[in-house]
Amino acid sequence: MLNDTVSRVTDRIVERSAPLRGRYLDKIARAQDQGVARAHLACGNQAHAYAAMGEDKSRLAEERAPNIGIVTAYNDMLSAHQPYKDYPDRIKAAARRAGATAQVAGGVPAMCDGVTQGQTGMELSLFSRDVIALAAGVALSHNTFDAVLHLGICDKIVPGLVIAAATFGHLPSIFVPAGPMPSGLPNDEKSKVRQQFATGEVGREALMAAEMASYHGPGTCTFYGTANTNQMLMEFMGLHMPGASFVNPNTPLRDALTDEATTRAVQITAQGNDYRPVSDILDARAFVNGMVGLMSTGGSTNLVLHLPAMARAAGVVLDIEDFNDLSSVVPLMAKVYPNGLADVNHFHAAGGLGYMIGELLEGGFLHPDTRTVAGDGLALYTTEPKLKDGVLVRDEGPKETLNDKILRPVGNPFQATGGLRELKGNLGRSMMKVSAVAPEHRVIEARARVFHDQEAVKTAFKAGEFTEDTIVVVRFQGPTANGMPELHGLTPTLSVLIGRGFRVALVTDGRMSGASGKVPAAIHLSPEAAAGGPIAKIRDGDRLRVDAEAGTIDVLEPDFEDRAPVEVDLSANETGLGRELFAAFRHHCGHASDGAALVV
Repeated sequence: MLNDTVSRVTDRIVERSAPLRGRYLDKIARAQDQGVARAHLACGNQAHAYAAMGEDKSRLAEERAPNIGIVTAYNDMLSAHQPYKDYPDRIKAAARRAGATAQVAGGVPAMCDGVTQGQTGMELSLFSRDVIALAAGVALSHNTFDAVLHLGICDKIVPGLVIAAATFGHLPSIFVPAGPMPSGLPNDEKSKVRQQFATGEVGREALMAAEMASYHGPGTCTFYGTANTNQMLMEFMGLHMPGASFVNPNTPLRDALTDEATTRAVQITAQGNDYRPVSDILDARAFVNGMVGLMSTGGSTNLVLHLPAMARAAGVVLDIEDFNDLSSVVPLMAKVYPNGLADVNHFHAAGGLGYMIGELLEGGFLHPDTRTVAGDGLALYTTEPKLKDGVLVRDEGPKETLNDKILRPVGNPFQATGGLRELKGNLGRSMMKVSAVAPEHRVIEARARVFHDQEAVKTAFKAGEFTEDTIVVVRFQGPTANGMPELHGLTPTLSVLIGRGFRVALVTDGRMSGASGKVPAAIHLSPEAAAGGPIAKIRDGDRLRVDAEAGTIDVLEPDFEDRAPVEVDLSANETGLGRELFAAFRHHCGHASDGAALVV
């Protein structure tokens, strides 16, 4: 039986979404009524599309065989995406074996937040999600495809591709991962070196050696940040093939899963026997399942921005209260760095997503009856893919955790509630990832120190200015101000202060990341300072209270409501490294509480 809160939240989302979802489904129905896309193209249109297709040209011209579009985020600067280099040729070969064809429809940009962390380029990061959606839309606008394989993994790439997939919701779409890199230097050891560097105990040479030992080969970073949270989401929402998320790159099983995704894409086209358009998969139940996955795994805070934007593209309207209410009942079942010491490879070996989905289904926390790319019902995602005599098969997944320090059952979780919490008060609406924050650090009342960028915080730290319990306020970091860059670079600094025995919290209208760690961080504060939000009224020395247990965030000064918001000169955020090109995004994007999107 479905949990009462999960049922209530789903019903609320369905009711809230009804007008938008109705218009969306009407649009999809009109596209479906047009039939196979290529049949409507003139001969000249088709000749252009097939000119370079060699042995597939005649099959394409006949129009009967399904044609699979490949939208790829390949580049070899992202370790997670480097394995995609050879995927198109593999997919084309698998499509031929299935009696179909495949073409690279287009590429989308894929920036690495690890490279741009703390740099100017990070100010383009969040908006790259919308650019990816636009680029994928351009790729699919050629209207020559019967299904789509989306090749993308990392932070903004998957959400952008989902927005595009939902927009072209009459087409079946399967997301094809590449897997995490093998385990390197343990994440907690890397974090320790970062803190030692922040305090001057070690030099840059030691820091570089630790970073290189951690990020050491092809594949996704192994901590449970946004990239790996995306992969979880694609399984919980039914857009991956079951069990595909955390199989390492360049292995026979990884290759077999890519072949399977291609074959399945052929089967679920309108020409096949099991037509499964994305519009049927991405309904309110699928998004609720995704949010439950986010809570039960202690996933990235960035998904609180991305899921509302992704959902809106499918005519579904999510609110922060949905995340909060689900978090209040969904148990936290996983401990993966930064919530614990294990990485995603250890998590996968302990039973992984298949075990978790089975437990959550049994506990009534997931909608069991969703449509997925693999078939009907989420129980398909409790199986485990294996190679037997070179053939991909699926065995029954583990029924018990193989390591209860990493993964626990619904009935004996690490904590009874999920990893995220909404905070509301006279500062507006915010949220906090509490799964990695010790209970004794979840409530703090202290005086504020106000900054307008993260470098100023680091400078104050190096000057020895933090000598008491402090709530660090970093404002003018929202989407309108400067694109809402991650402030992940503050984690080592603030962690050091906590280690020294101070009670410390961060309050910001910016982002942290999936790796926000043990620092209590009230993030995504909305309205933001650049829009005249209450955070722009805070002064140095104001008494603030951040209470993740009660879900409140307030300034305690009696004159606070009567103050005028501070205004600052933001012109320095407008030029350099491409920031000029994103002026329209900064000026017209939505609030963080709605996903901070421009295109939806």
